[in-house]
Amino acid sequence: MTLDEPSSGVNVLFTHDTEVALVQTAALVNTLSEGVDELDDQSGLDAFLADYPMSGVVLGSPAERAAVRRVRARLREVWSATDRAHAAEMVNQILADADARPYLSKHDELDWHLHVTRPDAPLAHRIAAEAAMGFLDLVRADDLGRLRFCQAEDCDHVLVDLSKNQSRRYCESGCGNRANVAAYRARKRGAAS
Repeated sequence: MTLDEPSSGVNVLFTHDTEVALVQTAALVNTLSEGVDELDDQSGLDAFLADYPMSGVVLGSPAERAAVRRVRARLREVWSATDRAHAAEMVNQILADADARPYLSKHDELDWHLHVTRPDAPLAHRIAAEAAMGFLDLVRADDLGRLRFCQAEDCDHVLVDLSKNQSRRYCESGCGNRANVAAYRARKRGAAS
């Protein structure tokens, strides 16, 4: 899914903003995988922001990057929420810590839409608030099951299943293809025996 289009076409499950926030949050969480931190240096954060732009000020400082990394850890915890009440508690705390103050905005080529923090708020606050807004729609819809961990044995990525039938099992790192190839080869070996 790109940031420009909803993932599910005509049968949109959530608003475009919610889908974008959830996909962006999963991508941020997945910048730390198996001990490799893509946000170790500024170029990693710059690459993430090129793929998932945030309106407002980006300082490019080590302190800003450290704050984003701390937020990333908090956001990953939401994937492990045990129930809606637990998830709601986490989301409310993230919103409070981000000093979220929603307002309507119209700029560039965009029509009226919701911003959750001011453009001069710290980058980590803006990222956290946007993520929390996506999570809150899942809590309200009693749809936390869409937050999943990749089922590939050698992958620790998270994913958001935005499919209508909630059948997605693998992240976007090629794990599904590797699992299918392994299953195919196992069937071939079984047939040859």
